[in-house]
Amino acid sequence: MTKKQIHLNGFAQHTVSPHAIGLWKHPDHQGSTHASTDYWVKLAQTLEKGKFDALFLADVTGVYDVYEGSNRAALEQAVQFPAHDPFLIISAMAHATERLGFALTGSATYIPPYKLARQYSTLDHLTNGRIGWNIVTSYLESEAINLGLDGMIPHDERYDRAEEYLDVVYKLWEKSWEEGALLNDPEANKYIDSTKVHPINHEGKYFKVPGVHLVEPSLQRTPVLFQAGASDRGTSFAAKHAEGIFTNTQNQKNATAELREFIRQLEPKLQKYGRTRQDVKIIPAVVTVVGGTEEEAQKKFQELRSYVDYDGAAALLSGHSGIDFSKFDPDSYVENIETNAIQSRLNNYTSTDPNHKWTIREAIQYHGFSLGSEVIVGTPEQIAARLEEISVEGDADGFNIRQTVNPSTLEDFVETVVPELQKRGIYRTDYEGETLREHYYGKGQQRLQNNHYGHSVQLEKEALV
Repeated sequence: MTKKQIHLNGFAQHTVSPHAIGLWKHPDHQGSTHASTDYWVKLAQTLEKGKFDALFLADVTGVYDVYEGSNRAALEQAVQFPAHDPFLIISAMAHATERLGFALTGSATYIPPYKLARQYSTLDHLTNGRIGWNIVTSYLESEAINLGLDGMIPHDERYDRAEEYLDVVYKLWEKSWEEGALLNDPEANKYIDSTKVHPINHEGKYFKVPGVHLVEPSLQRTPVLFQAGASDRGTSFAAKHAEGIFTNTQNQKNATAELREFIRQLEPKLQKYGRTRQDVKIIPAVVTVVGGTEEEAQKKFQELRSYVDYDGAAALLSGHSGIDFSKFDPDSYVENIETNAIQSRLNNYTSTDPNHKWTIREAIQYHGFSLGSEVIVGTPEQIAARLEEISVEGDADGFNIRQTVNPSTLEDFVETVVPELQKRGIYRTDYEGETLREHYYGKGQQRLQNNHYGHSVQLEKEALV
């Protein structure tokens, strides 16, 4: 009987030390060179050596200034800052690799849908079908203000806009160009059959997009769709659109139970849109600390954690939650507070374990090292065993492997943990397909599945004339 196979993404961001705050000070960390193409090419080649599905690139277009009402801590501790544009490094990494995919974050709140559709189609062409889109609605007030709004759009309205946004890009990717529209036929004196390229004539509450898609269909047409919303509204959105759902499970004693409960609540939402559990991949994030022995791994973990900066970590959690934690006693307990930012980031520390009440200090220090993800410390064998346990008992399909020190975190994982996963028969020894969607769904599965909502979106009748 074939064992369940694990999918792996490397988790990064085009910044100095994105997900372990203060680790920029570690002597082996090379994040200060992230502005170079060499940095990214080396990382991509490491992940491809490990047969990873993709490099997942998170992104924000604002600064973390909720904590103390200032950006001081964020700037001093390089809290996802400076924040370079991740779109511009994909081509260099794709040219240096053959099969590794790239899951790129793009905001459905701040990038016009017509522009985003063009960008992702172009990248899907340049990578021969290796592009995915991590759909976000964005959560920083500073993003909204610097991008021309008076303030952040309320949480549920961001999702209302995103629903219409997805309709627009589906029409562009899936409906504007018919199959066979691109002729490249000198004898007929036609490069494109104009009767097979249609304006989408979209006119809705939030967007008016009349034109044709600027780019001919790529191998995947629609990039692989990822989403990480954990609120009720976010998971409903993911159930309708996502092919991969990113999530967190930091409670090591009950992580598998957390995942099972997450999936249990997701399944009726999937059914509402004619989908099943098998139609989506559930991908929690983890932090791994590898050692030759368990004692060595624990010592390494304590050493890494000593670099976490409290103020920087507080700036990150304050930005994620929308709550200024400088106003609270660090030794008081985290309480359930409704927020307009990322509700799940706060819920991580209020509801995951009823037997453990987090103090604000504990939550900030944990968040500053792991971003709320489970930390797995041990030998390669122990880490592989834990990943298999979460996969089998928690029904996870794969993992986002977060960095602490770059490049050693992912290098260590590829060199030591990947062989253990392969030895267990739960991880590929080579790529089978060529596109990112094939990595997740099997060779030949390059396009959206037939029961995906994106196929049901139709052009207005006048758009077909």
